[in-house]
Amino acid sequence: MIFIRHHLDEGLKMEYLTVKDPLVLWNNLKDRYDHLKFVVLPHARYDWIHLRLQDIKSISEYNSSMIKMISQLKLCGENITNRDMLVKTFSTFPTSSMLLQQQYREMGFKKYSKLILHLFVVEQHNDLLMKNNESRPTGCVPFAKVNTKNFNQSKRGKDRGPSYGCGCGQGRNSNHGDRLALNNNLHHQQCK
Repeated sequence: MIFIRHHLDEGLKMEYLTVKDPLVLWNNLKDRYDHLKFVVLPHARYDWIHLRLQDIKSISEYNSSMIKMISQLKLCGENITNRDMLVKTFSTFPTSSMLLQQQYREMGFKKYSKLILHLFVVEQHNDLLMKNNESRPTGCVPFAKVNTKNFNQSKRGKDRGPSYGCGCGQGRNSNHGDRLALNNNLHHQQCK
């Protein structure tokens, strides 16, 4: 009786405070809540029929939905096996992943939990690959490393006066040809 009362809601504890026999308390609670399976079962069946892997963003969300539905169906007396869950998952793969679905079927998973673990790991690897690709698209050169010694020297050079300027063509090759001199002068004006 103590165990049953411990798990009751506070409102129910007060309502059944006078009941001393555990069997009477159990039967009263059963009469009160047994009809809920007739309310829950149609919704749980509907959700089960319409659950599709292709409609859900991530494997963890799909798995949570699946476990919730299985719990509701079992509460209502429906028996869902590992095979049922595997068939449900395989049959609702996105059409773009039909080849993957066939490969997973051929791997011979016997337990739904093993399939979901495998799918979750694959999803995590794919997410990591996508993040790496988005950080630097294929064919792009990574950013050059900054050499602090060269950075400090170029910074000091700018403070030495007009002969060093912005470092744009005032070195050895600045007077070689009219074209090069014109480019240097234009660039030097842009730097000012």
